[in-house]
Amino acid sequence: MYRILIVEDDRGIGEAIVRQASVWGLEAKCVTDFQNVMSQFGAFDPQLVLMDITLPFFNGYHWCSRIRQVSKVPIIFISSAADNMNIIMAVNMGADDFIAKPFDMSVLMAKINAMLRRTYDFTGISPVLEHRGAVLNTGDNTLTFEGKPIPLSKNEYRILLTLLENKGSVVSRERLMEKLWQTDSFVDENTLTVNVGRLRKKLDGAGLIGFIETRFGVGYLVK
Repeated sequence: MYRILIVEDDRGIGEAIVRQASVWGLEAKCVTDFQNVMSQFGAFDPQLVLMDITLPFFNGYHWCSRIRQVSKVPIIFISSAADNMNIIMAVNMGADDFIAKPFDMSVLMAKINAMLRRTYDFTGISPVLEHRGAVLNTGDNTLTFEGKPIPLSKNEYRILLTLLENKGSVVSRERLMEKLWQTDSFVDENTLTVNVGRLRKKLDGAGLIGFIETRFGVGYLVK
């Protein structure tokens, strides 16, 4: 089931879209915290975003730009500010389409389904994992935080991916070493310790202090 994230502060419109999406076999969810849209984006991992322009705290252009820094997910703007300048601005910020309010709900659903077919029938889905504002894109193996890329080695990526897939739970050293065995290099406990240490240093340097916790004698976790 495709997931749609709705970044719209008009509760009535948002709830109406959620209901209509369900009829079409889509799962839709409205953003509730307009200061932390990226956290909700990462947690819900949508295949399409509906974005209004006028929002609390930051406008839709800001969030469109932030999403484009970490994902190629289709973004459709829905707004009553449908003059040429706003449409051009939305497209320049990375939007894929613009639908003027008020709109017919069936037309909106038809456009959403067409966009989903064009995007995923040919390219597949590249999910992202988010924690504390850090976004790991499993489609291109990249990590970003506050819009800035954090370079990762193959081993560091595998470690972080495994920890984020098990967020809140301790991952044993043995399991992490199994993941690193996928590389061509021999991996022992010291190699794992070195890789985790290097990853921690990179995360700390980017401002993600204490992102990975050690549970001595057991393993590691992010929480």
